[in-house]
Amino acid sequence: MFDNPIPQLDTELVELPSTDKLGIEKTSIHKPRILLLYGSTRERSFSRLLVEEAARLLEHFGAEARIFNPSGLPLPDDAPDDHPRVKELRDLMLWSEGQVWCSPERHGSMSAVFKAQIDWVPLTMGAVRPTQGKTLAVMQVCGGSQSFNVVNQLRVLGRWMRMFTIPNQSSVPKAYMEFDDNGRMKPSPFYDRVVDVMEELVKFTLLLRDRQDYLVDRYSERKESAEELMKRVNQRSI
Repeated sequence: MFDNPIPQLDTELVELPSTDKLGIEKTSIHKPRILLLYGSTRERSFSRLLVEEAARLLEHFGAEARIFNPSGLPLPDDAPDDHPRVKELRDLMLWSEGQVWCSPERHGSMSAVFKAQIDWVPLTMGAVRPTQGKTLAVMQVCGGSQSFNVVNQLRVLGRWMRMFTIPNQSSVPKAYMEFDDNGRMKPSPFYDRVVDVMEELVKFTLLLRDRQDYLVDRYSERKESAEELMKRVNQRSI
């Protein structure tokens, strides 16, 4: 996605995520697929700039990163499900194995632009749950002092969407001071935290991605399926 180098990164200290060190067998041959969402359509959107930095890091760590641009996405239920932008978003949800969510803080909460993206994604699409069992990293950008309102809300939202939210997170205060004129994040402890979060996300995605079906296999759902099967058998025997 990006040809730009990562000058902020001390590559000698970077340790690329390894399936060997995680103690797992490498069964999936493709790179971990990570979808990144941001929450502002401004021309100079700091949540977008932070997501772009995250995508560069993810690719450096061996993942495939795709960013969804929310511009032009209609309000939830204000367009049919086959709207091109809605279909694009849902297709990316299905494609991804992990996600990065980043929103600015607006009135102490995530932005409407960000929430609208999640509200277009149902918990189930036919027999498929588009977010269940996928990994998630949460980040926020602040216009003023550091806050954790948004990342806390994103964790709740991620849990509601049945995702595995990683322990680490990023909150960037006074984001307008953390990016240069070219839109690149300046070296700082805040940048180092973003590196930590992306490294951790790739590790958890590698660890969980071939085990998702088993981890989210539930007794209640097996019971429901068995009862439905029994009903069908009884109906056929009548």
